[in-house]
Amino acid sequence: MSLWVRDIVLTAEQHDALHDANALYFRQAITHFKRSAKFRARRIEAQVEGRLATLKRDPVHAAGCMLFWAEGSRKRNSVQLVNSDPEVIRFFVHFLRTYFGVTDEKFRVACNLFADHEDRQREIEQFWLDVIGVPRTCLTKTMVNRYSRYSQKKRKNKLPYGTCKVTVGSTQIVQHLYGAIQEYGGFERPEWLD
Repeated sequence: MSLWVRDIVLTAEQHDALHDANALYFRQAITHFKRSAKFRARRIEAQVEGRLATLKRDPVHAAGCMLFWAEGSRKRNSVQLVNSDPEVIRFFVHFLRTYFGVTDEKFRVACNLFADHEDRQREIEQFWLDVIGVPRTCLTKTMVNRYSRYSQKKRKNKLPYGTCKVTVGSTQIVQHLYGAIQEYGGFERPEWLD
């Protein structure tokens, strides 16, 4: 139920009525506020670490951060990068392993294929797993995009291995990257903390 109503903003009077009806409500609200503040402080700390890492002027760190800026997702708690170029994926995985000590079991790999890949699905999945250097247990569900009946199948054979999405669930890493990107780029993006 709470998922259905979580976007509803309560007025001060409604908060007071809930507080009067339930003494636990106020304590729950304080606990939620404290938890939110604690996790926000951790995100800020990780961004500061990322900013400080830029001072080393390491070209591999800069390249990894810029690659994530260009091709990565904008999630708050996970690092995701999608690409069809095996060398881009290989470099980014090397970057994550080198700078953040990401181990094989932390990687999640998803393939996005087209209908003409379907008969080679297992082979293509193994190709991406080999590029990344992780076991099959890291593979998540593969998506196969079907051509619509109106399609002229212009994508056929354009991407011989489809695309690969690499994900690592880590707030610390993604916030480090956000901090470094802001420092390298010379701008501020406060919404990356929220």
